Amino acid sequence: MMVLNEHDTCVIKARGRAISHAVDVAEVLRNRFMKNLKVADIQIGTEVLTGRNGKETNVPFIEITVGKDS
Repeated sequence: MMVLNEHDTCVIKARGRAISHAVDVAEVLRNRFMKNLKVADIQIGTEVLTGRNGKETNVPFIEITVGKDS
């Protein structure tokens, strides 16, 4: 909310198991706090991360762009 008070758009990013939390944050912002907020864009994909043991792992991510509806 603090970012949206100063800017018109905000990107909510999450990876792996935190994806559901990012969706929850976007929905709570949109439904409870800022009625004029709209989802502008959603990007999904997979990142390749290297673990502590040197093994590469595919991790899903989501980027939800929300903005004020003028």
